[in-house]
Amino acid sequence: MSLYVMKFGGSSVGDTERMQRVARRIVEKQDEGHQCVVVVSAMGDTTDELIDQSKILNPNPPAREMDMLMTTGEQISMSLLSMAIHSLGREAVSYTGWQAGFRTEPVHGKARITDISPIRVKKALDDGKIVIVAGFQGMSDDGEITTLGRGGSDTTAVALAAAIHADICEIYTDVDGIYSTDPRVVKCARKLNEISYDEMLELANLGAAVLHPRAVEYAKHNRVQLVVRSSFNYNEGTVVKEEANMEQGVVVSGIAYDKNVARISILGVGDFPGVLAKMFGELAKEEIDVDIIVQSGVLNGEADFSFTVSLGDRERALSVIEGIRDELPFRGVTFEDNLVKVSIVGAGMVSHPGVAAQMFDVISREGVSIKMVSTSEIKVSCVIDGSNLQNVVQALHTAYGLDTDQQATVGGPQERR
Repeated sequence: MSLYVMKFGGSSVGDTERMQRVARRIVEKQDEGHQCVVVVSAMGDTTDELIDQSKILNPNPPAREMDMLMTTGEQISMSLLSMAIHSLGREAVSYTGWQAGFRTEPVHGKARITDISPIRVKKALDDGKIVIVAGFQGMSDDGEITTLGRGGSDTTAVALAAAIHADICEIYTDVDGIYSTDPRVVKCARKLNEISYDEMLELANLGAAVLHPRAVEYAKHNRVQLVVRSSFNYNEGTVVKEEANMEQGVVVSGIAYDKNVARISILGVGDFPGVLAKMFGELAKEEIDVDIIVQSGVLNGEADFSFTVSLGDRERALSVIEGIRDELPFRGVTFEDNLVKVSIVGAGMVSHPGVAAQMFDVISREGVSIKMVSTSEIKVSCVIDGSNLQNVVQALHTAYGLDTDQQATVGGPQERR
């Protein structure tokens, strides 16, 4: 007997018919002799619909009340799924996040889990029941209901799997697994049989939407083996684990892109010690995440800085910069919006020279200029004009041998990143 955590996303439980199909799948797992804990998201577009309704009543609703509202979507899913399982003659019990023992920071909208005491979950399992837990939610020590932010149900599932020492955590979604890139952009994208935690974390942080980055971090830290698979068929999914077996000849495992990018440039900043600490320290105080940072050469004691933020943070970032102008004088500030960040990811890049050079060459042959570059041991990211996204992703996918049934080749100058 194995202990499974099974997480079903909103599309998997989008209506009563899909809910019944999920219930049958869970019962089949139990019939195989396994214990089952199930984490569910809100049905279909429920979360978006709740947000839309809230905006009609109050364009700037209180964060606490939004959390009170948002958690109802998952509670609807958990209770309906439990009812569906009961209709199949099995015992099931549903718990909210706080009933399942999730404690979080006292932060609304994007709280982090601080502790899990799954006492009731374990007791229900011992009693032979299937346990259904509402994802995305918890409770702070002061008794306030909190949410974990978008994608938080993935984190709920992985954290719960770690807490109850589950043998495996299956993430059910509307795709067959992790693909080499978005199959909506590249039709010949290939499904990966395995991928490492580090590669998956990079892909998730760089825009791949199949798994939430925080869930991957939790899985890596607690060595939770993940399987991403479809809830609509029984195909083998993608295993996310410590070290994945590298396919022969494949150096780049996947290509991700992020269209939620804005570049801000600060011109004519005095070149003196502490300037970067002051500038980015103030942005950090406002919880504005800064990604790629580039400093130009110093001329006449002044330098230019460029950095990227998410589109949603652009206006706040500009306001912060203007707010420190008296302390940190500069000549001007500009921004650019129609940008995307395209990234290649692969553990094999560490030992293969020429990978970055090949990426630059492929992008240039598409007639696209690279505006910014960022690298790590297993990824290279380029910020480019957004209008060329599809052609660039397809060209990179082909160049690195990721097209279905294609043999990989890595060429370009012998250059290490």
